[in-house]
Amino acid sequence: MKTTLLCLTATAALTLAGCAAPGASGSGTPSASAPAPAAPTPGGRIVKSRDGRFDGEIVGTPARGSKFAKLQIGMPMSEVSSLIGGPDNLERHETGKRWIPFYFGNDSQRLQASYRGEGCLTYTGGNVFGGGGSELIRIAVNAEGRCSD
Repeated sequence: MKTTLLCLTATAALTLAGCAAPGASGSGTPSASAPAPAAPTPGGRIVKSRDGRFDGEIVGTPARGSKFAKLQIGMPMSEVSSLIGGPDNLERHETGKRWIPFYFGNDSQRLQASYRGEGCLTYTGGNVFGGGGSELIRIAVNAEGRCSD
């Protein structure tokens, strides 16, 4: 009986700790902050979003006058699309945050947009309920248009 109660208490404590995690609002609305990449990839550099709320990553250097040279970390997908056009390919995948209890942030999914001749853009994909997201968090310059994640 004591062991069962102890396990239930530990589980409850972990669940409550998830509620207090950064980005968890508890109100059911998406968090206003976007995540930063865990660590820069080789050849990548960490930069602040244009509004300064979070860090993003730029891998490689966009050529002067290229589509990607016009972009800034933190831009919404709609602004990027109106500025440089739609991608050649768009893929969505879930992140590990999808399975955190009571996580209402905007990074439970990621969207990767490939542009042939330019590279790959990564966006937050929103929360588990379909809201929020679509902020540019990574620019990877790659002439083949591949996403290297």
